[in-house]
Amino acid sequence: MPVFTTACPRNCYSTCTFKVRVEGGRIVSFEPHPGNRATPHGVCLKGLSYFERAHSAKRLLYPLRKSRNGNFERISWDDALQSISDRLARLKKEHGPTSVLFYESSGMGGLVNEFSSRFWQLYGGATTTYGNLCWPAGLEAVRLTLGENKHNAPWDIVNAKLIILWGKNPAETNVQQMIFLDEARERGATIVDIDPRRTQTSEIADLLIQPRPGTDAIVALAIARRLFDQGAIDKAFLHTYATGVDEFRESLSDVTLQMASSIADVPLDQLEQLAEYIASIKPMTIVPGYGMQRFSNGGQTVRSLLALNILTGNLGKAGACFHYANLQSYIFDDVKEPVCYYPPSSQTGVFRRAVSKAKLAEDMLRLRDPELRMLWVERGNPVTQNPDTNATLKAIRKLEFRVVVEQFMTDTALEADIVLPAKNMFEQSDLIGSYWNPYVQLKPKILEPAGEAKPETEIYHALALKLGFTREQIAAYLPEPGDEHIQDFLKEKLKSFPQLTWEDLQKGPVLAPGFEEIAFSDFRFTTPSGKIELVSAEAGSRWGQEMVPTYEPINASATGNYPLALLSPNTQNRIHSQFGNLDMIRQFAPLPVVSMHAADAMERNIAEDDLVRVFNDRGEMKVHVRLDFSMRRGCAVFFNGWWLSEGGTPNLFTTGRETDMGHGSAFHDTFVEIEKAV
Repeated sequence: MPVFTTACPRNCYSTCTFKVRVEGGRIVSFEPHPGNRATPHGVCLKGLSYFERAHSAKRLLYPLRKSRNGNFERISWDDALQSISDRLARLKKEHGPTSVLFYESSGMGGLVNEFSSRFWQLYGGATTTYGNLCWPAGLEAVRLTLGENKHNAPWDIVNAKLIILWGKNPAETNVQQMIFLDEARERGATIVDIDPRRTQTSEIADLLIQPRPGTDAIVALAIARRLFDQGAIDKAFLHTYATGVDEFRESLSDVTLQMASSIADVPLDQLEQLAEYIASIKPMTIVPGYGMQRFSNGGQTVRSLLALNILTGNLGKAGACFHYANLQSYIFDDVKEPVCYYPPSSQTGVFRRAVSKAKLAEDMLRLRDPELRMLWVERGNPVTQNPDTNATLKAIRKLEFRVVVEQFMTDTALEADIVLPAKNMFEQSDLIGSYWNPYVQLKPKILEPAGEAKPETEIYHALALKLGFTREQIAAYLPEPGDEHIQDFLKEKLKSFPQLTWEDLQKGPVLAPGFEEIAFSDFRFTTPSGKIELVSAEAGSRWGQEMVPTYEPINASATGNYPLALLSPNTQNRIHSQFGNLDMIRQFAPLPVVSMHAADAMERNIAEDDLVRVFNDRGEMKVHVRLDFSMRRGCAVFFNGWWLSEGGTPNLFTTGRETDMGHGSAFHDTFVEIEKAV
């Protein structure tokens, strides 16, 4: 029975390594792989559901075309590619290549994804996207301050004596991290959880603080002021490695813990306790979550949190870390930040026009000369996952033609004229990194594609032939069909790194060349000054923000006079909009629900499990309600990832609004009302 070592390529912290046993062309078991120190105990529930995902009866196995009555009918690959190529050829001739929008997202990571852009280069260009729905405000905040995004090895957190989980819920979204948090706790670490919700993670905390959503920055800045006032800063560290300390201190002259207590609606004694912990316990690691920076003030919020590590000298040492994003394994990237994060002004070559992912619908509808006429979607589900679902549907439905490459019939696939069946993770080789652990990993081909599914590389190769390109022209952009050609491409990538061999990667994960177990231990910072920058000129020149970390209230227009802040956190049952359609997962979460504090429900005459109407000026849905005494009042929670076809999505209520830096999406600048459904 063959055994393969592989790794999960999903948009998830853990990027678990595991072993797969295959018999008769089917997966029969998964086993842990101890070679990955970050994930030694194997995959989570979603990983275990790969049994079903790989062989699901719901999987799309053949090309489909939407008929006039709205139903989908099976067609041949030749018919599908001919229809698409005819449309692409006509649109390019009549309107230019930028009349086509190429939309890709993070459904599956890996180096092979770069061939998608290569096809559109071969075509002559397309309209693309910039920005990122996940984490760019925080990435940019850290880059402005420290020069690059990296953090200590996941297992180093056991050396911390104070751990602050600031808006992160690893018990559900980074379960492997709980191994190290539990060990740190056994070693005597103090753990603080800062989150409007009381989560599974909160149960291991010594202190739970539940601020009003979007006010985290004022809490951090008030604590920074207290550290200055008490002389609890690391003067030697700051003198040697930081710039802008005096300017930052001056900016805090009017900030107090009392002010933060009022704005964040947190008891003053809790903030005083937190300030005392930070002043007196070392080493300290702060672990921010990504949801916390999905507000319009997200970048400045992350800068404010990071300042607490800087003031206390908690960087570059064992147990001392700002644990946000670790791009040390992104060794194949020319730029160690997501390239998609840069705006249209930096677009080069054939990609001269781009739309904001955060404002996708608005930008799609406003484009002229030429107007958008066709959409190609892969590795993404924008109807569900991009802000303002109703506007996104309007923009997509306005187009002449839509193609979606998918494994399952998502909300976006339902809008397509042609759906092409995509490979799954076991059906093509690739190399992947991680934004949490420091390994480079091989994801080998284990199974033949099911049905008539094809890897995107082979779809593009066949489409290029249909468009009339010669094999010689195509060879400059795309590999020939067959996994052996993909492996040749990957091996060529490895030649730049003699420390990485194909043979070693087949056995298991390999630490990235140049990996620093303790990030910034050399105290070298790739900022303009070569030091930590508490004052960033680029924050002003590039983003129009204050050069020092500041607190700005979230966009006042976001409330729309609706009283409940809507939070859409990730859940253990999904990775964004993936996995939730599988029976193995649905047994734990069969239907979407909205959660609210019991006292808020009582004011509205709402009882547990009532059918309620959730609404604001952008959309509405009817779901059942769950009462939660442990979350803070004034909030409602509807988990990220639910599909419209399952009953609703939180993006029915969001609007296309970018974060203050990084071109992220301010999902959480969203307010709703809830009433009992009639």
